[in-house]
Amino acid sequence: MLLWASLLVLAPVSGPLATVPKSMISLQPPWTTVFRGERVNLTCNGFHFYAPEKIKWYRLYSGRQRPSETQGNTLEVRDSGQYICQAPGSLPSNPVHLLFSTASFILQAPHSVFEGDELILRCRNRGREKLTTLRYFWNRKVISDSNKILDLLISRASLNNSGCYQCTGSLENNRVLRTSLTNIRIQELFPRPKLKVTDSQPTEGNSVNLSCKTQLPLERSDTRLRFVFFRDHGVILSNWSASPELQVTAIWREDSGSYWCGAMTSGIHKRSLPLQIDVQRIPVSGVFLETQPQGDPVVEGEILVLVCSVAEGTGNTTFSWHREDTRESLGQKSQRSQRAELEIAVIRESHAGGYYCTADNGYGLIQSEAVNVSVRSTPGKRRGLVAAGTTGGTFSVLLAVALLFYCWYQRKLGDGSLGDTTRRPLTLGPGVSFHPMCPAPVELQQLYGNVHPKERDLVYSQIQIIQPGEQGEGNTFRTSLEDQHASIVYSEVKTQLRDDSAVKVGSKDEDI
Repeated sequence: MLLWASLLVLAPVSGPLATVPKSMISLQPPWTTVFRGERVNLTCNGFHFYAPEKIKWYRLYSGRQRPSETQGNTLEVRDSGQYICQAPGSLPSNPVHLLFSTASFILQAPHSVFEGDELILRCRNRGREKLTTLRYFWNRKVISDSNKILDLLISRASLNNSGCYQCTGSLENNRVLRTSLTNIRIQELFPRPKLKVTDSQPTEGNSVNLSCKTQLPLERSDTRLRFVFFRDHGVILSNWSASPELQVTAIWREDSGSYWCGAMTSGIHKRSLPLQIDVQRIPVSGVFLETQPQGDPVVEGEILVLVCSVAEGTGNTTFSWHREDTRESLGQKSQRSQRAELEIAVIRESHAGGYYCTADNGYGLIQSEAVNVSVRSTPGKRRGLVAAGTTGGTFSVLLAVALLFYCWYQRKLGDGSLGDTTRRPLTLGPGVSFHPMCPAPVELQQLYGNVHPKERDLVYSQIQIIQPGEQGEGNTFRTSLEDQHASIVYSEVKTQLRDDSAVKVGSKDEDI
């Protein structure tokens, strides 16, 4: 008995299917109950078996053990008992119980049936008398009643089909035959899977590995299982695949909840119990604001980038930028990052001042220290603007001088004093009319002491340009030097009217 018990040692189930594989027995025909005088062929299957090798067989009957060997892996038997085989390099098989019955009416069933397998039960009569009806019972309930000689077929067996089976048959002489009760146990193809996780309380942003653990029996080690992972509210994390592993590369607080896994093959689908995963979030801390480009002051017209970062903090963080003086919000961003940027496209002098930023990931708003930003103007750009204004102003002044000279010439023709170029005020005579494009007369005043009145071909004058609508009372035009917005033109007018009527005009202007 000690030797017999030692033969029933099971192979390890952790890790691979087994460190040392287990032998298995198959039957032909597949029935464990046959009539006496019939034969059953047993085949021993091992992991490393070669035809020339010998197979060890053991038969236990009435408390006695009878060992034997075969050159091949097949053994023909005619006697009742429990049979075990052992192939070279493998552990002993599970025992197979065979019954060679002397009864006249038997119920035949296969040696082992797993859930999902086809289950066939057969009632047989030893004699030649014909059966007219057959009736099958399960746990003493009728499950089939037929007037034809048919097997009972359960196309896809489940664990619920386990129980006591029996059949009865009626002969033509109305004699009823009844089999003994046969207990049939449907074996589980694989147990309910168990979901395992590397960390049930991971920190946000870290990876998590999920494993769906189950085990196939050695008799069905070639069965292909498929796996799926999902969490509460029906969120599917993966499609059905052959891999029992799933890696979540980055898990977040909103991913907290109950997780399941499922395993399936041949229509057998089993689901694990739920596993709770609570993702931990780290509050933000060490909020810091810096500027790019770094350095002080910032050159006017450049791009200024305000960079807000946190030393610690996970999950979705809301960043916000503010001016220190007005606490005005300049912008806001929400993202899964420890750093965010706000860009001011063109910096101006008005942007100078203190700035700070805040960060919040759900545990409270944290503010950075203020950073002062000073802006330096660009003189080169100002000179460019002034030069452009001067060019336009010079053109306008030249045009005005030419027009004024034209009008002065017209007036000289009117009073016949073209030859006298000495400086004197112009006065309007009675009934004198001027050209419509000529403005009202203005007084030419000497401005510099180096002007020589005797040099009749040179005239230095101040010309006050007056916009329309700036006339005073009595049609007298305003020519005050105290007007700070007036433009003063120093002109050199050279006249050679007597000879060639040529006019040379040069000018210079400035603002006062």
